[in-house]
Amino acid sequence: MLYPKKVKHRKWMKGRSKGIETRGTELVFGAFGLKSLETRWITSRQIEAARRAIIRYLKKGGKLWIRIFPQKPVTTKGTEVPMGGGKGKVSHYVFPIKPGRVIFEIEGITEKEAREALRKASDKLPIKTKFIKR
Repeated sequence: MLYPKKVKHRKWMKGRSKGIETRGTELVFGAFGLKSLETRWITSRQIEAARRAIIRYLKKGGKLWIRIFPQKPVTTKGTEVPMGGGKGKVSHYVFPIKPGRVIFEIEGITEKEAREALRKASDKLPIKTKFIKR
């Protein structure tokens, strides 16, 4: 799973995701891609599950680029912990995604194969996505 080696601040504030994405909206590396249509936090586990689905479908052919990286820490307090007592420990990392962001890119396979591989990956993600090509 993806997680940062080193962070400047161990615990972040929650923040609010609004608007549409301005960066990372075009295909840069591959010929086919998967683009988000919703706003949501995508966890490192979900990214890994989607990556594995694509790699299994590719079977040595083609190349994959992951265009997002989970660097936002999410904290949770333990069960049966009373109110107060500070913020909980970091439990996992997420990437706050906005509509228009390219999540994965693929190169070196046919459009039909790329569509099917990215469809399998989109089933693992909690957002609506669309297939794009150069």
